[in-house]
Amino acid sequence: MDRQQVDVLISGGGVAGLTAAAAFGAAGFGVVCVDPAPPVTEETADGADIRTTAFLQPSIPVLEAAGLWARLAPHAAPLQVMRIVDAGGAQPVARLVRDFDAADVSEQPFGWNLPNWLLRREMVARLAELPNVDFRPGVATLGVTAREDAALVRLSDGSQFAARLLVAADGRNSAVRLALGIGAQVTRYGQKAVVFAVTHPTPHDNVSTEIHRSGGPFTLVPLPDRGGLPASAIVWMERGPEAERLAALPVPEFEAAITERSCGILGPLILASRRAVWPIIAQVADRLTAPHTALIAEAAHVVPPIGAQGLNMSLADLRALLDLASGGSTPLGSPAMLAAYERRRHLDVQIRARGIDLLNRASMLEPQPLRDLRAGVLGALYGIAPVRRALMKAGLGLR
Repeated sequence: MDRQQVDVLISGGGVAGLTAAAAFGAAGFGVVCVDPAPPVTEETADGADIRTTAFLQPSIPVLEAAGLWARLAPHAAPLQVMRIVDAGGAQPVARLVRDFDAADVSEQPFGWNLPNWLLRREMVARLAELPNVDFRPGVATLGVTAREDAALVRLSDGSQFAARLLVAADGRNSAVRLALGIGAQVTRYGQKAVVFAVTHPTPHDNVSTEIHRSGGPFTLVPLPDRGGLPASAIVWMERGPEAERLAALPVPEFEAAITERSCGILGPLILASRRAVWPIIAQVADRLTAPHTALIAEAAHVVPPIGAQGLNMSLADLRALLDLASGGSTPLGSPAMLAAYERRRHLDVQIRARGIDLLNRASMLEPQPLRDLRAGVLGALYGIAPVRRALMKAGLGLR
């Protein structure tokens, strides 16, 4: 079979891969995007991803340029305040509450939260509008050879491509990364996250709340109302066996457990979706490039779900690639372009991964004296206004 030429081939059709396909397509590049699993675009369908994604401010221009934000904005819940609650005392009650208000550093909210299944629905619809994007769900990347003239890619539908730029967006177990022999440093915490949606009688008022006790944070992230009731997405991180036990509880017992763990700040929580369990790791690739190849998203880095950093780091990868590809100073997929991408992103990824690692380890603390120390540090940092603003800007990726 003849090998086809393409500007950009994206291996991976998750949220990051679909965004990349729309962004490169909107920028005028010829794009092929493949994923072995067709996207599930209905919340109640088998295999639906019921997690949510909070897009922070710097990610919005990427979505706008890709023609995605106009589709997504009507479904998004704004995140105006990031609230940190320490409940590490003898009883599971809030003993320290600190609010980080976006108004202190910006005229816009910190970000906007949307369900992942809905993101896939709107992103697939956007790709259908772009004649230069060939989206192939149900097609896997079987082989990759990175050469000096192109990345040669063999697909499960029998086709072969020579790509000026191969973008690996195929997850933490990236087949592209493995095929190219790029290693990764992995940290295992022994944690898992139980993710689900709830309704509650008290409005969330666009406040995202992260509650620390032990085992990991319990995070409530605003969602649009469901059935006329305020709603939130929850990520509850715990030691692996405890997370599995919680996920298997009968609904009444589970609702009692999540209401207690939430310190009752939004009233009784009612389960509004199925529950899913995800392993928590940190992982950073040894390098982000190979000839005519760039790693982005979880192929490049995985971090625990703290501070809405995960996908926003992925979109920072994409923003850097798009800037370099569209700038005209270096040819698409050239050594100079990829070296510049490595310089822009790898150090930032490593720094953020280390910071999130420290926050996660602090959230897991069991001994009471260490939990007391954690509360004291939070209170002290919050009380210094310049430090508080600097932390907010750092979390957003603002200068």
